[in-house]
Parts: sequence; structure tokens; C-alpha cells
Amino acid sequence: MERIVLHLDIDYFFAQAEENEHPEYRGKPVVVCVYSGRTAESGVVSTANYEARGYGVRSGMPIRNAIEKLKGAKAVFLPVRHELYGKISQGVMETLSAYGEKFEYASIDEGYLDLTRAADMDYAAARKIGERIKNEILAKFHLTCSVGVGPNKLIAKIASEVVKPNGLTVVASEEVGGFLEAMDVTRIPGVGKKSSEFLENMGIKTVSQLRKADPGMIAEAFGKKTGGWLINAARGVDESEVGEVSEQKQISRIATLKRDTRELQEIMGAMEQLIHDVANEINERNVSFSAVGAALIDENLKNYAKARTLAHPSQDPADIRKTASALFQEILNESGKNFRRAGIRIERLESKKGQKTLGEF
Repeated sequence: MERIVLHLDIDYFFAQAEENEHPEYRGKPVVVCVYSGRTAESGVVSTANYEARGYGVRSGMPIRNAIEKLKGAKAVFLPVRHELYGKISQGVMETLSAYGEKFEYASIDEGYLDLTRAADMDYAAARKIGERIKNEILAKFHLTCSVGVGPNKLIAKIASEVVKPNGLTVVASEEVGGFLEAMDVTRIPGVGKKSSEFLENMGIKTVSQLRKADPGMIAEAFGKKTGGWLINAARGVDESEVGEVSEQKQISRIATLKRDTRELQEIMGAMEQLIHDVANEINERNVSFSAVGAALIDENLKNYAKARTLAHPSQDPADIRKTASALFQEILNESGKNFRRAGIRIERLESKKGQKTLGEF
């Protein structure tokens, strides 16, 4: 069945929200950070506006590196404010969901919409709906968004990245081949540095080269499931429905501890905010989990990780707390190291299929 799918991405969301709260920040480099609390400069960049990106600042960069790049630029460094961003995101997603038959919350700043019926399989009509959505979000929330429209979720997401910020790119089903032809393989969602380097060693740099590659060779290198997915992605094929959440996905959080330690109480104290964040995402996405993982990283950056499957699916943060504590204790018992970072994750997610109701936010 042919479909039309829209993907919306709020531009540099956290930094843009801060600019709206403080108009005096506009035109200056704005960097929103996750501070570890160890020192005034320790932690990582969560997001940055385009002025800061012009200096080479990127998400995931250590804060001290961002400060160095922005020396003399009158930059604004701010801590993340999850409550503010969550409230704004809820309003944006409610606005988006009203325009289509099926809606999927992908993350705090991304969502998918099935426009098959709303646009009556007409891409020109889908473009007009995309324009209306962008205009309404700008009027209500003073936020620009980048929107992609395509025959499936994969193409819609890639399309939303083509023109940023404030872009709108429509790729009709008959245009998919030409659209993907010359793109680097890293434009495929999920293909990161390691995967792209592996592909490059196989002589594959572009989506076109991946599409023409021997499927058996790709399956042998990446495994049957991942290899098949890569070949399909290179062909622009994605059968996943809007509203569907893959059971293979996980939710994870990691934090730098205030000091190197092996005290369980200190580690769990640092985990409380992370557990709270994960619990919020569980509620937002309306998913349950069947496994919990915990990880500790020592001063030499060696990773110690464990996971445990639960007796039944859960949505209760108490199950995360209890299981993670037990796993951390096992790691501590097996190692005499002091640890610098700690993280938690939940796995084997299950979600309702189809449309989310607004009450589920």
C-alpha cells in the first residue's frame, strides 16, 4: 500500500526554546549543556544554536572544548531545563498529531505523521499540510521546524535533514531513487561512524554504492537482519508503520559522578535524575520494558556492564531503581576499581501499535 508520511524536527530545540525565553540571546552563540557537577566546565554540550555551530560547537562535545572554540564570541552557556522543554514539546506534538490519521512520538523534538488519507495520496496537498503545520507551530510556540515528506518514515526523516533550519522537503515515491543516489551512507539514520568506516573499508561510501552491493556480502559483514535493513534502506524501502515502536530499541542515560567512587549510595544518588528522565520517556512513548541494564566506567574508561531480564513487562521506575542497584552492586563486588561514570538503560520495549491519544503524553 502506498503511503505519504511526514517527519517533523524542531530546529536546535533546547537552544531555540531558550532564545524564546530570553530574546536578548538571539544573534549570540547559545549552548545548552548537561553539567556533571565536578567542575564549572565539566560535562557535555546537549545542543547549540546555529551561531555556535558556526564556531564548530556540536552536541556531545565536552563543555570545556566548546568554551575554547567560543572564546571571545560573547557566547551564552546554559544548563538543560527538561521541564520547560517537555512542556513545549507536548504542545508541539499535540498540534502535529491533529493533522493526520496516525501519529508517532519519536523523541522530545521529533514526530511522524501519516498523511495518506489527509493528503489523499497527493504530494502537493501533503506539502500544503506541511506548510500549515510549520506556520501553526511558529505562531503558537515561536519555533521553526524542519519537515520532510516521503513515501515512508525513512525517506521522510532523511528529507527533513536536507534543508535546515526551517526547511520543507518533499520526496514523491517516484523521486526516491534520484533523491538517495549521491548521498553519503551516513545520511541513513542509524549508520554512525563505526558502520560507515566498516562500509568504507568495503569500498562503499554512497547510498548508491550500497544499493548496488552484493546483499550476501552485506549480510555476512553485518548479520542477516542488519544487513537486510541496510540494503532496504539504500533502496528507500521502509515498511514500518507510523505509531510503531520497534521492540529492539532501548532507552539509556549516563552521567559523570561528582567524584571517582565505588560507594553504591553515591552512585544511586546520581542515578535518581536519570531514572526520572527515563520514566518520563516511558510515559511519553507509552512503552513497557522487560530488561534493565547498568554500566560503570572507571578512570581508564573501561566499561563494566550487566543486564537482567524482568519476570514480566513493567512501566514502574521502582523496577529500574531496584534492578539497577542490584546490578551496580554485582559490578562493585567483582571489581576493586573506583568509577567515574555510571549509566542505566531499559530494553525490550513494547508499545501499542497505531495512533497515540493525546492523553498519553
